Amino acid sequence: MSRVAKKPISIPSGVTVTIDGQRATVKGSKGELKMDLHPQVKVVQEGDELLCSPMGERQSTVAITGTTRAVLANMVTGVSEGFERKLELRGVGYRAQAQGKTLNLTLGLSHPVNHAVPDGVTVETPSQTEVLVKGIDKQLVGEVAAQIRAYRPPEPYKGKGVRYADERVVMKEAKKK
Repeated sequence: MSRVAKKPISIPSGVTVTIDGQRATVKGSKGELKMDLHPQVKVVQEGDELLCSPMGERQSTVAITGTTRAVLANMVTGVSEGFERKLELRGVGYRAQAQGKTLNLTLGLSHPVNHAVPDGVTVETPSQTEVLVKGIDKQLVGEVAAQIRAYRPPEPYKGKGVRYADERVVMKEAKKK
């Protein structure tokens, strides 16, 4: 069996997990997340732990069991602590400003960029060159951060663009004559 699937998911206090047939619901202090389980994966709650096991020995069944366990663990973490991605804007005149459910970006283009933020995600701008994307759904937080970064990815010659806070951009040397 998958090494990932063998590990039990510990449920912290304040988080309730309900498994109703092939539907898992996780509720916590930050919100509620739901997930449809794969028919070949069995999820059992024993005390304050969740255990995932495959209903067969096929490689695909074992693989989906590990994936299900990882997604459930992210759901438990999300409703208890939440997820956050930090973006940095590098470049002269590059600015960001959060206004309600929109993020206004000035990225050196001929027009300002207005990015609509979906429900379940909040965007904050502690400074003009920093953007914090927060939410309880790890996949959605990462997707919104990737969409914002895609407007102006960091370029390798001057390093200008939108980058993740922990991202390292390898700089190239300028062309020689």
